[in-house]
Amino acid sequence: MTVLDLAGLTSAPAQTWGVVRLVPLLRESPVVDLRLHASLHDPAEASIVHVGPSTAYASLVPHAFVADWTGDGTPAAAYGTQLAQPGGAIGCIRLGYRRRMVRREGRRRLRFLPLHLAMEGYLGLHFGGPSIAWEEWTRQAVTQGLSPRVELTYAGAQIPDLAEALRIFEIYPEQCGVLLYVADALAAAFVVPHPDDYRTLHPTLLGDFYGELLYQYGSLYPPVQDFVTRIDEAAVTTVADLRAQLVAARREWTAFHDTMAGGLVTASGRTVTEIRTMGRFTLSRFLPAFDPDVENHIGETITDEAGHLAYLMTVRLSAAQTRRGYLLSRLASLDWDLDTTAADLGTDREGLVQRLDRAGLGHLLRADVIDAVRRRARR
Repeated sequence: MTVLDLAGLTSAPAQTWGVVRLVPLLRESPVVDLRLHASLHDPAEASIVHVGPSTAYASLVPHAFVADWTGDGTPAAAYGTQLAQPGGAIGCIRLGYRRRMVRREGRRRLRFLPLHLAMEGYLGLHFGGPSIAWEEWTRQAVTQGLSPRVELTYAGAQIPDLAEALRIFEIYPEQCGVLLYVADALAAAFVVPHPDDYRTLHPTLLGDFYGELLYQYGSLYPPVQDFVTRIDEAAVTTVADLRAQLVAARREWTAFHDTMAGGLVTASGRTVTEIRTMGRFTLSRFLPAFDPDVENHIGETITDEAGHLAYLMTVRLSAAQTRRGYLLSRLASLDWDLDTTAADLGTDREGLVQRLDRAGLGHLLRADVIDAVRRRARR
C-alpha cells in the first residue's frame, strides 16, 4: 500500500481555533454494514496488554472495554518506594489487564485498541535485537532484544487549543472523518464508516495520544490563519453564476487540503500487516518507510474487499521516533553489523555509535564502546 485510497471522501472547508485546524471529511455513501462504537476505560487506569510470549504492551488506553478492579488482590503498581504500617494503605496506580490488542467479542464483533494497535507495531520493530552476537552489543541486547521499548506521547488534552477546537467544531451531516492539524502540521487522520459513528466518537480525539512534535508546535507557534476563497463578484449576475462560483470555491478548498495531507496520503514504502478479517473487511496496521526527510505516520485501517477505506486512524511520529525506526531498520537489514551499516549510511563506526547514542539506543551497545566515542567527542 503506497497510497491511502480516500475514494468517496471529500474535504470540506476547515475550521480553525488557535493553532488547531480541523478539516472535515465527508462521505457521500456511508458504509452501513460496518459500525464502530466506543467503550471507555477509566482515564486514570494504566493497561497491560499481552501481545506475545513473555511480551506485554503497557500504556494508558482510554478506549476499550472497562476491566473490573476491586480490593480482591488485583495487581497495582506503587508510586515509588513507600513505608506503611501492616495493613495500611499504599498509593498506587490501577492496572487493567487486556487480553490482546485484537479480540473477537462475538461471531460478528471485534474489539481492538485504536492507535495502540499501531504503536505496538512500532514498538515491536526489530524487537528481538541483534541477530548475530557482534562484540559491540551488550549481552542484554543479544539475549533480551530491545526490551523494554518505551516511547513518550501526549494525550490530546495536553495539546494547546485542541479541547476548545473540538468543543466548538461544527460537525457536518455527512461527516465521517477529520484531518487534525497543529500549527499546520498533520497530527492525525480519523475516518469512520458512518456519520453516526463520527458524531459518537468525535470527543474521543481528546483522549487519543499524539507525538511530541505536535505538543511542541502547539506550545510554540502562533494561531494559524484561515484559508479564504473569494468569489468574483463581477462574474455573478444570476443564481446559476453564484452556484458555479461556490462549486469552484469548494474545488479550491478540496485541492488545498488534499495538498496539505499529501505527506500521509501519497507516502511510499509503507509496511502493511493484516491483523484480522471480518467478513468482507480487513483490519490492518501500517508502518512508514522511516525516511527522516519526510513526514512519517503510523496507523490502522479497515478496508473492504476492493481496498476502499472504511476506517482510518493515524498518528505522526516525531523526528526522534523516526530516527530510531530508521536506524533500527538499517541495522536489521545489514545483520546489525556496525561497520557495514556505517558505510551504508555514509559515515564511520564512530559516527554511527554517536547517532545511536543520540537516538536513545546507546544502551544496546557495550559501555566501553560508548565511553570511548564520548571521550573522543569531548577532545
